[in-house]
Amino acid sequence: MDERYLIGLDFGTLSVRGVLIDAGSGVAADHHAVPYRHGVMTGSLPDGTPLPTGFALQDAGDYLVAAEEVLTRLGRGRVILAIGLDFTASSPLPAKADGTPLSALMPGEPHAYVKLWKHSAQRYADAINAAGGAFLDDFGGRVSGEWLLAKAAELATEAPAVWAATERFIEAGDWMVLRLTGREARNLGFAAYKAQYSAETGYPRNIVPGLASRLGRPLPAGGLAGRLSEDWRRRTGILGPATVAVAIIDSHAVLPAVGAVEDGTMVGALGTSAAYIFLAERRLALPAGLEGVAHGGSLPDLWLFEAGQAAFGDVLAWFVRTFPRGPDLSASFAAYNAEAATLSPGENHLVGLDWWNGNRVPHADSHLSGLLMGFGLDTTAAGIYRALMEALCYGTRRIIDLASAGGIDTRRVIMTSGLAETNPLLVEIMADVLGREIELPTIAHATATGAAIHGAVAAGVVADFKAGATHFGARSRRHIRPDPDRSARYQPLFSASCELAGLAPVRAAMRSIGPRACGDPDLGE
Repeated sequence: MDERYLIGLDFGTLSVRGVLIDAGSGVAADHHAVPYRHGVMTGSLPDGTPLPTGFALQDAGDYLVAAEEVLTRLGRGRVILAIGLDFTASSPLPAKADGTPLSALMPGEPHAYVKLWKHSAQRYADAINAAGGAFLDDFGGRVSGEWLLAKAAELATEAPAVWAATERFIEAGDWMVLRLTGREARNLGFAAYKAQYSAETGYPRNIVPGLASRLGRPLPAGGLAGRLSEDWRRRTGILGPATVAVAIIDSHAVLPAVGAVEDGTMVGALGTSAAYIFLAERRLALPAGLEGVAHGGSLPDLWLFEAGQAAFGDVLAWFVRTFPRGPDLSASFAAYNAEAATLSPGENHLVGLDWWNGNRVPHADSHLSGLLMGFGLDTTAAGIYRALMEALCYGTRRIIDLASAGGIDTRRVIMTSGLAETNPLLVEIMADVLGREIELPTIAHATATGAAIHGAVAAGVVADFKAGATHFGARSRRHIRPDPDRSARYQPLFSASCELAGLAPVRAAMRSIGPRACGDPDLGE
């Protein structure tokens, strides 16, 4: 059998998407996606146990079922050289040393499940930030309620019996590698960006009792985790070495697939949330407002500065679901985009803040809630929809402006994933608001392809990520250029949005009335 392949697995918020790539030609040969059986659990557990406000959980068993179906569909009877996988983050879970998730042992206990990236433990993050420490220096002096440290503190405080039974507190991506190979091999990117790990000092101390013993020493991007276990080979029918790479954060995985492997590049992954990665060869102080910086966790020999928006596609999907314009979601999106495209900048007289799921940059506060202002009797549904798109773009520009002010070079701006591929109006508005040319790489399944490239590097199929990007990544790209007149008209609207976001009374009000304002635990602070 001459054909040899790679498999990339992209574990998203609602499903796992897999791509099969011909190792010789570098071209995708097949793809498959499987939704998680229980989706995102926000109201109750499968047994009916109610969940507190702000909880967003997943069942780790769903990942195994979905992964088995994808690997079987793509790999049965084929020689698979390597498997790479990416995962939403931070999505940690408590498990036994062998990887058994505690949710399998305690199905009625909410804290035994995966705490999905959008699950917030903001009160615990606030307490960690108030205590301070040198480990916060590369993260703007604060951790997020979405990250591992805050979620570990929440678990240990609210469910001490579950914490006592926890032998490994592990990111779901690292856990999936453990299940596939039988070997724990954590990724440096997860550890650094979501658990504030440092090669010099390790994980932060004195945050949660016993946390260090439940974590593990991480490996750099492109590291070798092991080979697919015999059990998984029997179940999926996969042949060949099937080398498995360490997992990677989903938004970081896309970098080699879109050709972002060099200094001076910014990549925006526009999905349900949005993540922005700035690549730099030299160490710079973290610009004010950005989330974090680490070296080697996602691409070797490069510093990666990270920022993001806690809700992106989720905002538009919420509006379209709530106020439908067609028989299904796709038809409603098409109707709203068509009408919104007829409006010019400022014609809707609305300006907003994109805090529908809190704010990451620059406030790092998941309790903040969204805001639109400027309503009048002439306001239309399409005008509101366009204002939401514009608010998202204002949030993106704010992030790029902060990076530039901190000395980060952004010669190239690349947008990919999700809405970058499916919503051309949004990308057009983005170019106008940024006043920058945007590159759109032409590649299907970019994130899963990036994960496959990680597998190729780990297995030695290619020499490095640059070679992987050339052989397996995007081979063409479109360029969306801003319209000077529209860009000029957006400038005062963007300034108004920034002024609104900068007002402490506005933030206090939006924090106090947000959906997560009630029901938080009293930490006794």
